[in-house]
Amino acid sequence: MERIRTWLAAAGLPVTDGQLSQLETYYQLVIEKNKVMNLTAITERNEFIEKHLIDSLAPLAVPELRKLFPCRLIDVGTGAGFPGIPMKILCPDLSVTLLDSLQKRVGFLQEVISALGLTDITAVHMRAEEGGQDPAFREKYDLAVSRAVANLSMLAEYDLPFVKVGGTFLAYKSGDVAEELKAAGHAIRTVGGHYEDPVYITLPDTDIQRALIPIRKEKNTPKAYPRKAGTAKKNPL
Repeated sequence: MERIRTWLAAAGLPVTDGQLSQLETYYQLVIEKNKVMNLTAITERNEFIEKHLIDSLAPLAVPELRKLFPCRLIDVGTGAGFPGIPMKILCPDLSVTLLDSLQKRVGFLQEVISALGLTDITAVHMRAEEGGQDPAFREKYDLAVSRAVANLSMLAEYDLPFVKVGGTFLAYKSGDVAEELKAAGHAIRTVGGHYEDPVYITLPDTDIQRALIPIRKEKNTPKAYPRKAGTAKKNPL
């Protein structure tokens, strides 16, 4: 965990012993629950730190992205809590909603929130397509994040409906994303967004390259989006 402290300190973000302790407890909770529920295929300690914790925190190491915090954030398709929980630990002033479609995962996230003593964070059982049409969640957030493997056209339709005009959807992708961005341009514009230049970052002490794509919400998302569950996958914009 000291690797996280050293890396973020070099980027100008101090990390306390208490925060490192919370990250350690989080790791232990995920590994223990993973014995009875499929949360992650990555369980080896150093790999977990690199590919889950450091990766989740990557935007905080980039000055032009760090200015997005603190804010009201929604993590869409959070799974085991990445990146929302590590972000909340390092940025206690964040207001966080963790959204996931599987009740068992949401139950686990609620256990984590309680065990870590986190406040102003909630786990919600709901599909992105439902949440994006729900007045309690639609266009209520400054920042939406997703580490999902879905293509960017789908992610734009899932995430941007949650974002206020003037807010940002930050997509985590891998490798060179130029072609994927070009292909997703129509979808992004359709749901009210405009993408900015990707920020490329190599995770410390690895050859893992992460592309972080800020997509600015320029206008309200048309009421037709997001479409019904499964539609975006079958018929991407």
